[in-house]
Amino acid sequence: MISFDNCKPVNGGVCAAKGFTAGSTRAGIKASSQKDDLAIIYCEKNCAAAAVYTTNVVKGAPITVTQNHLKNGIAQAVVVNSGNANTCNSNGVEIAELMCELTAQSLKINREDVIVASTGVIGQKLSPAPLEKHIPLLAGNLSNSETASTAACKAIMTTDTRLKEFAFEFELGGKTCHIGGISKGSGMINPNMATMLGFITTDANISPLMLKKALSDANLDSYSRVNVDGDTSTNDMVCVMASGLAGNTEITAENADFEVFFNALCAVMVNLARETARDGEGATKLLECVVLNAPSVDDASLISKSVISSSLVKTAVFAADANWGRILCAAGYSGAAFEPQKISVSIMSANGKVLVCENGAGADYSEELAHKVLSADEVTIMIDLQEKNAELNRSVAWGCDLTYDYVKINAEYRT
Repeated sequence: MISFDNCKPVNGGVCAAKGFTAGSTRAGIKASSQKDDLAIIYCEKNCAAAAVYTTNVVKGAPITVTQNHLKNGIAQAVVVNSGNANTCNSNGVEIAELMCELTAQSLKINREDVIVASTGVIGQKLSPAPLEKHIPLLAGNLSNSETASTAACKAIMTTDTRLKEFAFEFELGGKTCHIGGISKGSGMINPNMATMLGFITTDANISPLMLKKALSDANLDSYSRVNVDGDTSTNDMVCVMASGLAGNTEITAENADFEVFFNALCAVMVNLARETARDGEGATKLLECVVLNAPSVDDASLISKSVISSSLVKTAVFAADANWGRILCAAGYSGAAFEPQKISVSIMSANGKVLVCENGAGADYSEELAHKVLSADEVTIMIDLQEKNAELNRSVAWGCDLTYDYVKINAEYRT
């Protein structure tokens, strides 16, 4: 876990914030699965709400419905299923609206105040029968316990192998606030926003406009810096709901309180994003690329994303092979402006650090040490472009190695 200033890690996930409950159940949406596949997150009062969505032109029906429901910046519940993406279906919007209606009726709230999300196989019909049976039952058995958030997190997992759940405590104007999140994402990960499903709750008091601003900006520093396989999903969505029950003065402008809240939101989102990369399908290593002293922040960002997205870099990391030429190659086609003769590259992990490239040429290093460094389960590639007076022009991105198991998992995904 990455720690953030003035943010204390706590338990509880999406139930850490005041007013929120959650739960899950097995509805049998995917017949071959025995896991829970339906989850609800609910707040006792209307919340300020915001979301960011996939940039894919082909969008799942839940995206369309949620975009309409959040036009007023208000929500009170989330209903989400795994096992079926409800995408490219003739009745997709109808089914997504049904999920919202069933949730609203069961919780006695407005249908327009329900966020809906789905994940799973694209292009298969989603039967209404398990939804009609299990959503009312689930809505009547929500809890604010730590296990309730974890259960909801497990229910939204598909090929995920790790739980992605974090919560933090922070202060605004002398009031103790909480923020927590759960997410899923393992394959089909190549974001321009957020290639995953993510659900964040907070009891901080913040206006819908400022919440949307915070989420959009935090997304650029978190989910938009993750790559597993180069595919952007049709159903990606990250949403946040703020109950205001912490009692702080409402944040209505980009002031000092907004910065504190933004930092806490980043604490949740960055940690969720890193875990998404770590849990890439078939992955054995988390790959982090840090770019320093670039001509601009944009140039640093382009390079960091290009390196962690390179299939050749990913396979070299899997093999623990310090093939640093692939790193320079990925930097070179990233579209960033830099002087190749200045670039230096180091590789580091818990097993040590090795300089493999200096001033655009190979450094004298031990292949044995480099192999040892790259054999760790978390590897950092540090790229220094050595521009003068460019200390603030830096970027970080997260990916994973590319293994044989990635092909196996996706070859057998529907079976």
